[in-house]
Amino acid sequence: MRAINIALVRGAEERLRISGTTRRSLCHAIILSLLLVAPISLHAQDPATQTNKPRDQRKSGFIAPGIEHIQITRGYKSDKETTGPWFINILRIDLGKGRLQMVHGMDEAVGLETVSSLASRYGALAAVNSGYFRTTGTYRGDAVGVEVLKGKLLSEPYNVRAAAGLIEKNGRQELIFGHLKFEGQLVAGPKVKHSIDGLNRPRGDNELILFTPEFHRTTLTDSKGLELIVRGGRIIEQRDMKGSGAIPSDGFVISASGSAREWALKNLRRGTRLRLDLKLSPVETDQAAAWKQATNIIGGGPQLIKNGRVEITNAAEKMLPSFVSDRHPRTAIARLKSGQVLLVAVDGRQAESIGMSLNMLADLLVEFGAVEAINLDGGGSTTMVIKDKIVNKPSDTTGERPVSDAILVYPR
Repeated sequence: MRAINIALVRGAEERLRISGTTRRSLCHAIILSLLLVAPISLHAQDPATQTNKPRDQRKSGFIAPGIEHIQITRGYKSDKETTGPWFINILRIDLGKGRLQMVHGMDEAVGLETVSSLASRYGALAAVNSGYFRTTGTYRGDAVGVEVLKGKLLSEPYNVRAAAGLIEKNGRQELIFGHLKFEGQLVAGPKVKHSIDGLNRPRGDNELILFTPEFHRTTLTDSKGLELIVRGGRIIEQRDMKGSGAIPSDGFVISASGSAREWALKNLRRGTRLRLDLKLSPVETDQAAAWKQATNIIGGGPQLIKNGRVEITNAAEKMLPSFVSDRHPRTAIARLKSGQVLLVAVDGRQAESIGMSLNMLADLLVEFGAVEAINLDGGGSTTMVIKDKIVNKPSDTTGERPVSDAILVYPR
């Protein structure tokens, strides 16, 4: 800008060819005019002065080979929620150098335990909360959604919601995503069959529910149904209108009410041989072979990203639009094209971090290269622990919330 100003002054002097006094006055006027304009031009070209938005404050480092912790403070306070602020914690895990483990609180299907307790008890390097669960009542801690741990089915899918499965293959792990549905049948003979409505959960009207040893010591049921205790594939005891039968460690209990109870009283006796047919199958049929290899599965919902694009399936999963649009603390799990995994915890309901809508969360995951992702339990459950320290700020006023299950992270 200075070189241009001098050239303009000299050109004006040569063309006008006027007296020295006049020339000097004219030069001063031109220079003054250009100097007054110059700061405006320079200011317009300075991007730092175009916005009051602070840049991300980001810290990152490897807590073990292949396991990176990224912590981000983003956005700023204003009268618009779209500006934030947000406090974000991310674990980026190379499954060739790290590994995941899915666990349930207190090692039973109705257990509740904090993420920090689970991480400490299992000796994990890091952990986040995972699936949805019942927060009140007798069955508090029971998973609401599919859960498979070490190859054992603990809970059936709920409303065919999104799930993540962990495959162990040749010393490596692979994460898959999709939607699972459940079919169960109790078989006592070629023509003696009845559908199984669910596993390890409260028994509804006219339902037949299966209780396995992973659930609890007893079924915790009321006295309005029939319970059949099965060992070695054979009914060894029939308990009618008594409730809460003991679950044998080497068997299971069939609990029936209403019309299902009447069917069982008519068709099943002590000594009857029973067979269970339990089947999980993916809605995305092209992934059927992969899901058969998944020995650990946790449910969540809704799906956030499919094939690298934001695709939120809340309507298909029967989740309210407000659950998508409102700002809440959020937890998510994602897979990158490289096969790396992201575990994400976004704080909310606080002045320092207002929470995210699911669209915002999905955009964040895409920003980090996610190609598949699902939402997990959030709100007061959102917790991330690294080296026995809670690194986020859980939103419950009472502190860290006990949850039903968690995803643990280890170095290989």
